[in-house]
Amino acid sequence: MLKLLKFLKPLKYFAALTVFLSLANNALQLLLPTLMADLVNIGISNGDRDFIFQKGLWMIAISAVSTFAAVGTSYCSSRTATGFGRTVRGAVFKKVESLSQCDIDKIGTPSLITRNTNDINKIQEMLIAILRTVIAAPVLMVGGVFMAFRMNRKLSMVLFIVIPVISLIAFLIARRVIPMFRLMQLKTDSLNKILREKLTGIRVIRAFNRSQYEDNRFKRSNEELTQLAFRIARIFAGLMPLVVLLLFGLLVLIVYIISGQLNALDPGIPLQNLEIKNTVGNLQAFIVYLTMIIYAVSLAAEMLIMLPRASISARRINEVLDIETKIKEPLSPARTVKGEGRVLEFTGVSFSYPGAGQPALTGIDFSAKSGETTAIIGGTGSGKSTLVSLIPRFYDVTEGSVCIDGVDIRTMRTGDLHDKIGFIPQKTFLFSGTVADNLSFGLQGASEERMWEALETAQAAEFVRELPYGLYDMISQNGKNLSGGQQQRLAIARALIRPAAFYIFDDSFSALDFKTDLTLRKGLKKELKDAAVIIVAQRIGTIMDADRILVLDEGRIVGDGKHRELMENCAVYREIAVSQLSGEELA
Repeated sequence: MLKLLKFLKPLKYFAALTVFLSLANNALQLLLPTLMADLVNIGISNGDRDFIFQKGLWMIAISAVSTFAAVGTSYCSSRTATGFGRTVRGAVFKKVESLSQCDIDKIGTPSLITRNTNDINKIQEMLIAILRTVIAAPVLMVGGVFMAFRMNRKLSMVLFIVIPVISLIAFLIARRVIPMFRLMQLKTDSLNKILREKLTGIRVIRAFNRSQYEDNRFKRSNEELTQLAFRIARIFAGLMPLVVLLLFGLLVLIVYIISGQLNALDPGIPLQNLEIKNTVGNLQAFIVYLTMIIYAVSLAAEMLIMLPRASISARRINEVLDIETKIKEPLSPARTVKGEGRVLEFTGVSFSYPGAGQPALTGIDFSAKSGETTAIIGGTGSGKSTLVSLIPRFYDVTEGSVCIDGVDIRTMRTGDLHDKIGFIPQKTFLFSGTVADNLSFGLQGASEERMWEALETAQAAEFVRELPYGLYDMISQNGKNLSGGQQQRLAIARALIRPAAFYIFDDSFSALDFKTDLTLRKGLKKELKDAAVIIVAQRIGTIMDADRILVLDEGRIVGDGKHRELMENCAVYREIAVSQLSGEELA
């Protein structure tokens, strides 16, 4: 929790003002019962209207200032907490952006979402409570005890009973609920995971008629989280009634003690001359101070219970902020020219996913040169997507090196490396916004003319023109209002709009029909004649004309050459080709 306090630095003046106003508010609150006691004991008892008017004005003035301080405390604490939440969310978001894919896989996307929303909200709530209570509780407790002892020392001895009792109750509750808080965050992660899977996989769920099954999964997870929340709420719900019961029990005890003191007095001695100050006004003031003390102790107890909950959330956030990303920026980056690059070379590359039993890639050696098209094909799970994911450093190689013009990409700035690459991932993702917004991800500030050129090459211009607003037609998140082929063509146009030395198409033609595929590849050959093109594909027809074809099998290159060469000397390639094309097409 303390590690996150650095994010309060920009808000230190609001935090200090909150503490000051809270101190002033509670100090003024402590004066009111004494003034009320004087008003009753002196003004009302003696019928002194001037005294009543004078004390009444003081009480109104103090109440007004106290109200102003209370409003200021609320405003400043809320401003501090919301500003703190904004800063922490920004820091977590920025950190997540810098993480490698394996770092994100380790924590999990649903958990990262929970940490950047739910966990930060819990800390915000705790921060507001701390700012309002950290001064209020001690001032009310210490000040209330002092004023109560001024009123009646003998009656004040009951405080030595109430404070330990409330503290014991708080300890027992904390011991019970703290483990529940930790479990609650884990169950929230689980619920977010199920919800995310249901939303992203809704088409698959409906296609296999598994809506009921998924609904039951969500219902069970939701029910578990709700029941746990109810258990915690029931425990906390019992705290305040216990405090109220204790308070009224003490009031009965106080009245009993005072009645005993009054019965023991000599009836001939005037009440105001007695050393035992148990007049009506003082009794009222003492009861108010007692209420303040119990309230302060209850606040402190509740704070001690809630603090571990926020600490759990803080620990989860710090886990993200403290991650040492596996993809590190070089201390002395190699100097490169933006966009420049002629040869991409894999030398003895092997790669294993964290925790995997065997490597995904082993002994990969090849080079891709500008002006040439290098194709990669292989069976499912052969390592094709893994291989191209190493080029933009989504993952770092376990052994060997990936170099551009002889420079190891691990010695380059990540930004410089990405400037050289146009990447179209296997799983197309479009952002909510207009067509132009999505194309601008490839090249910020691109002109409409450049956008249309990219769309023409990607064979997407025709359907974009047919949209009601053309380039400015809205696309839903992940392009759900477009077909799979339209999504892929827009993703290709987004990559083509930016000049790059290397273009990587990770199975980016799978949703296209053969005619569009052929036309698109012809356009790419003309548009990208000076770039190195790397195509991952499942269809032989897509890569037959490539300058070089790599055949992967179980993470190894088992074939390297052109189509005709591989048909003769690579059994894996020949098997794939025969399964897809007729003898006439192969000839």
